[in-house]
Amino acid sequence: MSNAAPRGANSAPSQRPLVDSRAPDEGDGVETSPEVSDRIAKTTCYMCACRCGIDVHIKDGKVRYINGNKDHPVNRGVICGKGSAGIMQHYSPARLKKPLLRTGPRGSGEFREIEWDEALNIATERLSAIRRTDPKKLAFFTGRDQSQSLTGWWASKFGTPNFAAHGGFCSVNMAAGGLYTIGGSFWEFGEPDWDNTRYFMLFGVAEDHDSNPIKIGLGKLKARGAKVVSINPCRTGYNAIADDWIGIRPGTDGLFVLALVHELLKAGRVDLDYLLRYTNAPVLVVQESGSAGDGLFVRDADGNLLAWDRAAKQPVNAADPEAKPALTGRYEVGGRRCVPVFQLIADRYLDENHSPNAVAERCGVDAETIRRIAAELAHVAFEQTIELPVAWTDWAGRRHETIKGRPVSMHAMRGISAHSNGFHTCRAIHLLQVLLGTVDVPGGFRFKPPYPRPAPPGPKPAGKTVRPMTPLDGMPLGFVCGPDDLLVDEDGLPTRIDKAYSWEAPLAAHGLMHSVIRNAWAGDPYPIDTLMMYMSNMAWNSSMNTVETIAMLTDKDEAGAYKIPFIIYSDAHYSETVAFADLVLPDTTYLERHDCISLLDRPISHADGPGDAIRHPVLQPDRDVRPFQSVLIELGARLGLPCFVNEDGSAKYRDYADYIVNHERTPGIGPLAGWRGKNGGSIGRGDVNPDQLQRYIDNGGFWHHDFSDDQRYYKMGNRAYLDFAVEMGFIAKAEPIVFQLYSEPMQRFRLAARGHGKVQPPKAERGRIEAYMDPLPFWYAPFEDDTVDLQKYPLHALTQRPMHMYHSWGSQNAWLRQITSQNRLFVHHQTAVGLGLADDDWVWIESINGRVKGQIKLIDGVNPDTVWTWNAIGKRRGSWGLKDDAAESNRGFLLNHIIGDQTAADASGKRYSNSDAVTGQAAWFDVRVRVVKCAADEAGFTEPQFERFRQPPNFEPPPDVLRFGAAFRMKREAAE
Repeated sequence: MSNAAPRGANSAPSQRPLVDSRAPDEGDGVETSPEVSDRIAKTTCYMCACRCGIDVHIKDGKVRYINGNKDHPVNRGVICGKGSAGIMQHYSPARLKKPLLRTGPRGSGEFREIEWDEALNIATERLSAIRRTDPKKLAFFTGRDQSQSLTGWWASKFGTPNFAAHGGFCSVNMAAGGLYTIGGSFWEFGEPDWDNTRYFMLFGVAEDHDSNPIKIGLGKLKARGAKVVSINPCRTGYNAIADDWIGIRPGTDGLFVLALVHELLKAGRVDLDYLLRYTNAPVLVVQESGSAGDGLFVRDADGNLLAWDRAAKQPVNAADPEAKPALTGRYEVGGRRCVPVFQLIADRYLDENHSPNAVAERCGVDAETIRRIAAELAHVAFEQTIELPVAWTDWAGRRHETIKGRPVSMHAMRGISAHSNGFHTCRAIHLLQVLLGTVDVPGGFRFKPPYPRPAPPGPKPAGKTVRPMTPLDGMPLGFVCGPDDLLVDEDGLPTRIDKAYSWEAPLAAHGLMHSVIRNAWAGDPYPIDTLMMYMSNMAWNSSMNTVETIAMLTDKDEAGAYKIPFIIYSDAHYSETVAFADLVLPDTTYLERHDCISLLDRPISHADGPGDAIRHPVLQPDRDVRPFQSVLIELGARLGLPCFVNEDGSAKYRDYADYIVNHERTPGIGPLAGWRGKNGGSIGRGDVNPDQLQRYIDNGGFWHHDFSDDQRYYKMGNRAYLDFAVEMGFIAKAEPIVFQLYSEPMQRFRLAARGHGKVQPPKAERGRIEAYMDPLPFWYAPFEDDTVDLQKYPLHALTQRPMHMYHSWGSQNAWLRQITSQNRLFVHHQTAVGLGLADDDWVWIESINGRVKGQIKLIDGVNPDTVWTWNAIGKRRGSWGLKDDAAESNRGFLLNHIIGDQTAADASGKRYSNSDAVTGQAAWFDVRVRVVKCAADEAGFTEPQFERFRQPPNFEPPPDVLRFGAAFRMKREAAE
């Protein structure tokens, strides 16, 4: 186990840095290699969530240039437009400069500057009163901050269960769907085997997610002639270079995938040996309708899962490596009728309702195409098997002389998860992979450490009991295994403000950030005192139904008090949400602070080894701002939170950097895994090393460990890997991780809905639980399809981010704004003809929730029943340091204005969050619209418009022209 730089990151000579990179003198007097910096600081980019390594060139105390770090295991020197433009993010005119206290009406932008002591005293007094009385009256929600192991820990010690982060409205379906099925997930928890795959499928992947690694990987696939198949309504970015683009109708991916499953089962093209070794396919399931055990696994007296041995003709321990389990058949064990899981799979998906002919019209994909894709998958998986000459030993001690793999890999992202049926669609994709035997094998989808973990992984969410001055008994977020783990009261009502882990969203996993403002405003399930948010633009692009959300943030009760009494917000820039805060705590930019990209949260591992990284201040702030993480740690000390103070009451940590080095989540395991121990000689587990941060800085800001060849594949059942995972603290025991094709935790919820168990849903929730908590993946229509007049609103509407933007961060950036300062609504040519529309027309985009105005662009690369646009380009006047005539606020628009945050009322009048019924994932992509041409006098400007925000005190007016680099050039020319 070595702390050396990764040998696998840039092993080819052509990828290594040149010893002398200066270009030779060509004799024409042109300096082709000017000295651009006094020093180069290596850190981690934060222009998206990709976490690439960057070299920051600094000259005269200013950032001069940013390029990719060639030694970094994530991007290997590749850098995108966002990363290069980090300079303009750091020097943005929108940067906040000092703590602010609201003086005018909420939402007006009227503040006065205050000192940090006053700001922290206000926050401490407010939070202290909450902690002394009822900790759950603090709702603490954070955005894409990449420090959730700290923020969640802080919430736990404060004692509030009301904590969540970005994932609930971004990708919790993707995470939960994978973690409950295979113990891992796409993107941050896994990746395709780029070097060996021969058939690659992307489902709903936009070009901003994990952009540089995917670009590198696609380059490898294209160079080797591997086939790339894209399933996406929009043909942009990665989808535009696919060999086969399947322009599917939004929200029907699950139908398409299960039709592929149907075809594979029908042809007998599934990996039976893989299913027997690594999944619960042979486990027996009770089949006794109406009984308390119906649908649960059959167990012996010791709790061991049972399978039917086809040779011994009797039940056996399903984990016995010598057993010969049956995958099909119907049996009786202990007087109970039962069948193997695989029999249930075959019974369901061989039904003609899943055939290509049955689903083609709904998907918008013809049946012959579905059959062709299934045949191609089977051909590559079973006729082009890979075999690597590497010996390895499995969990049962069986030695294998080679590592075999089926070179089909898949990747999916938000286009799948942002639907109200997304959880089951995600599970369906994993079912497809597992049936083909392509998970963590050569050429397949591969786990990134610390995954895989048991499915579902621990721990369970804490917050059943909330008491004054008392920490929670665990972390606020986690994984439930049945109704007993829900956070509900005796009447079955939610105990969290966002209703996560309730009957409305049982497997929430990441919380429901998109629900917190409405629920806090409505006092449902109870009123709160303070809403504290960090780096999440919840008053604009991170909110559904923006117009109503703004009204809720400013609404008052009959006594004239705000219904959300107090809002504390931290951000680095003057976003649309800052103006709604009562107290503003200004954050630094990512070049001015420490951050920890940790194995406790979302690390930078790749499939061939674990890795983590830091950011560190490469510049000192020139404003009176502080890193929010350090502010949070100081608040923890001021409040006297356990683990944030010493026995004498003094602060335990000086700042976030001190926390990163000295905090231990369990003995020997802290935020960073590299260079642990007194001398930095340990990895994963070891004593605190005071020089740990410096070791990271010296190594380019990251740590990475390379697996030995026999640890790289079959991590779910590989003894060498499992032993390593225990040593690192990834898992508790070196036991095989069994893929859960059939989810028993979900069946426990269905039994509760049928009246079994000590914790049962309220009567009004029973039908919903019975319908959606299915232990096998299934497809159902997105909720809005069933509640909207589809003749009146015939079109699907989607948003996604361009490769050069990320959330609302990029559209304030002067360099990136030159690429995109106005978004268009992209409409298929054929659709436009039917609507009487021409290129560049201004249109109203109308849904049942309202209407927004924008300009269209006609294209061919989109499903004809779908329109789409770039997200977060449209801005509100007065925000982000933009001038009043900026295209973003005059011609750019935000589709969020017409996306409802609630479903239509059911028969009882109840409205649910517009979310997936299983996880609570925000259903951004379910909205149905119609497009109507504007009148001539309505064209040329976007609507709705809002009152212009006032600027904070001492905020410099937006410049007419924002330049960068002129001073460097002038100085260089003067020297010449």
